[in-house]
Amino acid sequence: MIELFKEIWATVQHNKLRTALTGFAVGWGIFILIFLLGAGNGLINAQMKQSEEFLKNSMVVYGGMTTKPHAGFNMGRRIELNNKDLQATSTAFSENIMKTGASLYKGSVVLRLGANYMANQTIEGTYPMRTEIDKIIIVHGRFINDIDIKEMRKVIVLSQTQAKELLREGDALLGKDIIVNESVFRVVGITKDDSSSSNSVAYAPFTTISTIYNYGHRVDRIEFSVAGLATAEESDAFVKKYRERINPNHDAAPDDDGALWIWNRLSQSLQMSTGISILRSALWIVGLLTLLSGIVGVSNIMLITVKERTREFGIRKALGASAWSILRMVIVESMVITTFFGYIGMLCGVIANEYMNATLGNQVVDAGIFQATMFLNPTVGIDVCLQATLVMVLAGTVAGFVPAYKASRMRPIVALNAK
Repeated sequence: MIELFKEIWATVQHNKLRTALTGFAVGWGIFILIFLLGAGNGLINAQMKQSEEFLKNSMVVYGGMTTKPHAGFNMGRRIELNNKDLQATSTAFSENIMKTGASLYKGSVVLRLGANYMANQTIEGTYPMRTEIDKIIIVHGRFINDIDIKEMRKVIVLSQTQAKELLREGDALLGKDIIVNESVFRVVGITKDDSSSSNSVAYAPFTTISTIYNYGHRVDRIEFSVAGLATAEESDAFVKKYRERINPNHDAAPDDDGALWIWNRLSQSLQMSTGISILRSALWIVGLLTLLSGIVGVSNIMLITVKERTREFGIRKALGASAWSILRMVIVESMVITTFFGYIGMLCGVIANEYMNATLGNQVVDAGIFQATMFLNPTVGIDVCLQATLVMVLAGTVAGFVPAYKASRMRPIVALNAK
């Protein structure tokens, strides 16, 4: 075997350009495949992270502005949601709506603890399911519960930023009373900070905020989780039916799409899943075509290599070499070259992905009210890298086998006369 490798090395030294071209075709195909998959995964991972920040099978409803005249009213009328809409949401769509919640907002609030205070904060009166809808994480204590809602308790949940501003050891605020404008609230929980403006929002029971600030039947936001809607078409049909039920509560046309602003997260999630599947398929198609071009390049070069060495094979056979020894030499040479350069291509692809991860993977786009990561973890699993390399090695081996087999079966006199 050692002699075989020495012979292969001598052949490589004698044909440097041919070896370099073969190696480049192998390495480039694997490099491009890994690089493309890594870049695509970076985009996909970022989008999936953004979608994980809220409940996918949920919808959020806000009041909008009418776009059609109806029932004697002109267009351009602002719609404000109310308890009647919340009640209809909870009862009229029981076959699709699982849980329902709502929110009220009070802005320009001052939070105070002793001499420390925070101005221009927002307090949101909400329901327990709020943590599920927007994936709010509780780091200390608890969130609003059903008893808080029923008994209209004056309890509050602060963000980490708010807690630290009011008291250096933020978690020590649990169980303490703070002043919210002129009212006293007891801190029962602290939420994890995120990349949005919600770090300036504190949470309290919906009924408490409605009563303290005399909001009456007002509702600023309705939210609910849904089930039984498997496709984007079914989701859109549900939204249409929902509008037809809620719009008349405000003397708006049933088909007025502007009267309610509905964030259909389910439809958005389904569309994103379809888009991600298309993107993954496109990346694999482009990558495999690139890999195929490398395989074709290797095959052509091996065909030329064997043809150039036909007379050499004839001399070997005339001196007593067996057909198997010639075949083995060409196959091993092909395997060594494709394995070596395939590994180099794989290594370069991994390095390129790690470079992308270090330079682009942590970049955040600041949109003012929130921050979004546009490129996250642009890497490829080691299993994909090894599989791509193995495919190229096998292709190179087959590419060398076919012409080598034909040459090894030639009679010595025919091989010696080959041009």
